Amino acid sequence: MAQKKRKIYVVIIILIFVIYFFTAARPVPRETVLSVKWITTSSGGEAGYNSQNVFPTEEGSDLLTSGVSGTVIPFTLGNRFGYINSEGQFALDQIKNRDIYLSRSFWTEYDAEPSVIIINNINDNKEIIIENAGGYPVLLDNRIFILGPDQNALSEIDAYGYVKWTYEFSAPITSIDAAAGLVVTGSLDGVIEVFNSAGERIFNFSPSGSRFSVIFGAAITRSGSHIGIICGIDPQRFILFERYGDSGGDYRVVYHDFLETGFRHPVRISFIDEDRRVVFERQFQNKQTQTVSLQNGISCYNIQTKKVMHFPLEGEIAAMDETGDNGFFFLVTSHAFQRKKLIGIRFPPDRLFGLSRIDAQDAVFLKASFRSENVFLGRTQVSGSSLLIVGGGNELSAFILEEK
Repeated sequence: MAQKKRKIYVVIIILIFVIYFFTAARPVPRETVLSVKWITTSSGGEAGYNSQNVFPTEEGSDLLTSGVSGTVIPFTLGNRFGYINSEGQFALDQIKNRDIYLSRSFWTEYDAEPSVIIINNINDNKEIIIENAGGYPVLLDNRIFILGPDQNALSEIDAYGYVKWTYEFSAPITSIDAAAGLVVTGSLDGVIEVFNSAGERIFNFSPSGSRFSVIFGAAITRSGSHIGIICGIDPQRFILFERYGDSGGDYRVVYHDFLETGFRHPVRISFIDEDRRVVFERQFQNKQTQTVSLQNGISCYNIQTKKVMHFPLEGEIAAMDETGDNGFFFLVTSHAFQRKKLIGIRFPPDRLFGLSRIDAQDAVFLKASFRSENVFLGRTQVSGSSLLIVGGGNELSAFILEEK
């Protein structure tokens, strides 16, 4: 009898251990670190890391190199702009003398009232000349657009500099984005409109419920399946649209969120992490002060889980990561005395087995301060690793994001 009881006790102990292992045990957390890959100086200074990969120039000179390999990233830093690749090689490093517009493939400098606009292709150094431009360039999704001088007309330009189509709006355009052959615009009168590749309007929507219905930000996913907008004053709202049906131009509201008093200027909004999430600027009530005040921050909505995380932040957002690859997201905030802060956020997995979902503030795994009047933040993938490029002053620094 005693031996039978001991066997029962052993079985009970094993069962308790198994239950504890699957319900209470926690995996050893992996630490995320940023490892320096290279540091280089715009305007022809010497590089601090991997200097053999940087083409030196004389101080203040312009640099255009056709022998740079790999994907290049556009950057603006103070009074300079250009393109740099993942090895720290400048494809273009140039002084900014006029207004500029950069995209992954095209770049242009133009006058305040341009009659002729030259679009440069960074990949093959070819030029597209637009005669009698009648507006200002907008370069999105490997496409070239001209925004009318009063911001109430939009034209697409072909590879030969000719107008493909033009659309006139009833109010000035306040936001624009393009992807998947589509263009989404938001205007001062609070209307969003979606156009196909032929310039035909296939969707429009006028959000209601605010004292003023202006559109402050708009973004579209790479597949065209979702559209996010920031709209209205008193109150301001975030609205997410999802495409449905077979026509390709039918969208419906699937989520909205009130954003306190809101901004009175263009608002950053981006789809990140392979379009699984959308992040946007917002304001929060500061509960740490005795008087009612607002502080800046971001919110992140997960399209798959339909969950939202809020991140109140100190200072103003100076730059924001537009990719958020692999669940990691970065931004830079600006503070007094030219102090900047690089902030890294690791979003939790969509599904956590045996674990409670982490708090938003626990997702912030990096805070690093530096001083600079200007700032740049870029992101790309290199051999399966995420490369983060941070600029301040006249330096660009590249970091590999690793988990150890």
